[in-house]
Amino acid sequence: MSDLPPQALERLASMKGQNGKAPFFTSDLSVNEFLLVKEAGFDPVGMVVGSSIYHIGYQQSNWNKNQEMTVLTQAMYHARELAMTRMEEEAQALGASGIIGVRLVIKVLEWADSLAEFVAIGTAVVPRDPSINYKTVENKPFTSDLSGQDFWTLLRSGYRPLGLVMGNCVYHIAHQSFGQMLRSVGQNVEMTNFTQALYDSRELAMERMQEEALALKAEGIVGVNISEGSFGWSPHVIEFSALGTAVVAMRADHVIPTPQLVLTVNE
Repeated sequence: MSDLPPQALERLASMKGQNGKAPFFTSDLSVNEFLLVKEAGFDPVGMVVGSSIYHIGYQQSNWNKNQEMTVLTQAMYHARELAMTRMEEEAQALGASGIIGVRLVIKVLEWADSLAEFVAIGTAVVPRDPSINYKTVENKPFTSDLSGQDFWTLLRSGYRPLGLVMGNCVYHIAHQSFGQMLRSVGQNVEMTNFTQALYDSRELAMERMQEEALALKAEGIVGVNISEGSFGWSPHVIEFSALGTAVVAMRADHVIPTPQLVLTVNE
């Protein structure tokens, strides 16, 4: 718990209460999510947060070469991992078995060059049936970016989340030569250097996400989201980030309920 500030430890201790009976909880779940999480057999015990303000280093790129910016890739990944780890530490301090609705937020700080804040936020939960172990193979709380509704549906179908898995890649896209620019003027032509760079960087991000899921002994990943961003770097440097929830079947004989048609009356 050494990464957590004293104020966080005091807040978490007061929320945990005496003899395992929490006097109150905090949550960023919506009303519908809260009720479905309760119906699924879990109780929220507190909103947990982890953060890291990180200085992102510098790496010189080759002007006319597609290449991964490994220094930037490692910085972005490590900063997210620090935020996630501190969020998990808060959940462990509350005695939680998992964290749902995890959001990863990145903010570039205007008051300092090359600084970015990485924040991980979610709601820690505990199962009312203590006989089922929902923790990871490393005995840590599971993490998931699934909504309360999706979490309920997943459990009802006989699956459980193992962890929020991610992969990223910061990549430099080669500039065109003057001759390439002239040949493409007024023409329908594929920009092969851009195509290959985007394809390679996406693949690297997805491959790294899959490696994390395999390390958790997952059967697969649901809710994968691939995002693209550029955090104040040059226009030819981009990051692809792949994020999803690794899942596994809770038992071999589980039965997936038949979907039912529901008509909403909300406007």
